[in-house]
Amino acid sequence: MSSQEKDELIRAQNELIGILFEIIKRFQANHTLDDEYFQIISGNPGESSKKRLDEILAEREQNSKTISKLLEKIEP
Repeated sequence: MSSQEKDELIRAQNELIGILFEIIKRFQANHTLDDEYFQIISGNPGESSKKRLDEILAEREQNSKTISKLLEKIEP
C-alpha cells in the first residue's frame, strides 16, 4: 500500500468517525428532547408548554433529517 493510499484511507476513516459522532450526537439530542416532551405531556400542558412541544417536535424532525442525510453519506 502506497503512502498516498494510506493517507486516503486515514482521511476516509476520520470522515467516517466524524459522521458517526454527529449521528450519535443527534440521536442523544432526540433522546433528551423525548424525555422533555414526555415530562411536559405527563403534566397539564398550558399554552406555553404547547409552544415548547411544537419546538421539540420541529427540532426532532430536523435532527432526524440530518441523521438520514449523514447515513446516506456512509452507504456504499
